[in-house]
Amino acid sequence: MATDYPVTMAIRVLRRHHVAFTPHLYVWEARGGTAASAEHLGVDEHLIVKTLIFEDETKKPLCILMHGDREVSAKNLARQLARKSVAPCAPDVADRHSGYQVGGTSPFGLKRAMPVTCEKSIADLPRIYINGGARGFLVGLSPLELVRVLEPQLVEVAIV
Repeated sequence: MATDYPVTMAIRVLRRHHVAFTPHLYVWEARGGTAASAEHLGVDEHLIVKTLIFEDETKKPLCILMHGDREVSAKNLARQLARKSVAPCAPDVADRHSGYQVGGTSPFGLKRAMPVTCEKSIADLPRIYINGGARGFLVGLSPLELVRVLEPQLVEVAIV
């Protein structure tokens, strides 16, 4: 496999767990989000999985994986995790928790150990594209590999 892509902590984790993946580099846009990355890759935005860092009421971080074309119901997420409340972190706080820059956050190789939750329907997709640990860098892989490596708690918290 060619190594004309960044070897991030995420890539090291995928290699260590023998995960088959395809690297996808694209021109990152500051406010482009998953719509821009889906357009660059020529795939449905629903297959792009965004990695979000939230905090609970005690400021403990948690990672939530969501379809690119969906939002997270913080209220439902808190209820399913038996927390009083959860909310997205400010970008600088998310960077400190994850070890990645917002826009380049991967659930693989997080700097700080934290619970990982995943929208349940992601596991049913044929293939997903998730951040590889750098802005403008996604990896394509089977969602079954994501579940195998991360062992996330599956939740139903998507808002269309």
